[in-house]
Amino acid sequence: MEKKNLKGLTKEELYSFFEEIGEKSFRGLQMTKHMYQRGISDFDEMTDFGKKLRDKLKNIAYIEDIKTLRHLISSQKDTEKFLFGLSDGNCLESVIMSYEDHIGPSRLTACISTQVGCLMGCSFCATGKSGFIRNLTAGEIADQIIQMQKIIAPSERRIANVVMMGMGEPMLNYDNVMKAVDIINCAEGIAIGMRHIAISTCGIIPGIKKLAQEGIQVKLAVSLHSPFDEIRSKIMPINKKYPLPELMKALKEYQEITGRRITFEYAMIDGVNDDLKSAEELARILEGFTALINLIPLNNVTEYGKKRSTDEKIEKFKSFMENKGIRTTIRKERGTDINAACGQLRKKVLEEEKNE
Repeated sequence: MEKKNLKGLTKEELYSFFEEIGEKSFRGLQMTKHMYQRGISDFDEMTDFGKKLRDKLKNIAYIEDIKTLRHLISSQKDTEKFLFGLSDGNCLESVIMSYEDHIGPSRLTACISTQVGCLMGCSFCATGKSGFIRNLTAGEIADQIIQMQKIIAPSERRIANVVMMGMGEPMLNYDNVMKAVDIINCAEGIAIGMRHIAISTCGIIPGIKKLAQEGIQVKLAVSLHSPFDEIRSKIMPINKKYPLPELMKALKEYQEITGRRITFEYAMIDGVNDDLKSAEELARILEGFTALINLIPLNNVTEYGKKRSTDEKIEKFKSFMENKGIRTTIRKERGTDINAACGQLRKKVLEEEKNE
């Protein structure tokens, strides 16, 4: 019999697994705590299982961890980048960001990946430049948090927020993403509340509609980057399949069903989308929405050939949106010295290996 990888099974699936092998179902709860809460992958370390059960598990199952290939810390100490290796030889990226601008201990946000590479081909994104390989499993998605938490454990810091904004398009790996959300949220597992989990999409309408029906309080973030259909299609090819008017209609329906605020990610690209005309149109299409606009100074991607907007333009854009009554923030630039932007470190490593 082929051994079963338990990493990626939900608590309910682990209950069923133990029942199927003739054991008490409560063992599933113990296994959930071992794998997802304690980060244990060796059956011999599960001392609340008798030796007979541990030996039985060794014969029929295993727990597969992703492997840390690189761990880089920015000079400002506020960003940590991880390159993880997968069992098939592929690799993925994850990031931890520390935020000190509030009362109390620093809050850690983990930015995790959902695919190896990406199909979307957004012109300003390093991930898409390396192409798409495959979807991540639910276990590989959740394990990014587990492994990062184990590495930073000596500092007694804990990951409190998760954003699925790393490599890949979450809505094109919908089932595995939803299963990972279950594992991440599980009280006996990683135990991060639904309101502290965000899923980002570049505008996959079927996925947005499905998420609206889930009845869960995850956050939705949408990569918008231009309020004009023609410009958005140039920088985001997916807009040709799901045009902006159809996307905004789907998002309006999502908000009516869920009552949840939507975050709109907006990369500030000099001479492309940072003028007053763009700001005016953005305010117009967001009329009636409960929205947060997150302005992102463009990361340097050599192949794109465009520059980030100036600080002055970004501030003017922000002020205009706020004067229209739309909450607007500017994402702090961080981790540039460690290739922290999505896809940059993986791309660099792949290029290094190719040139060896």
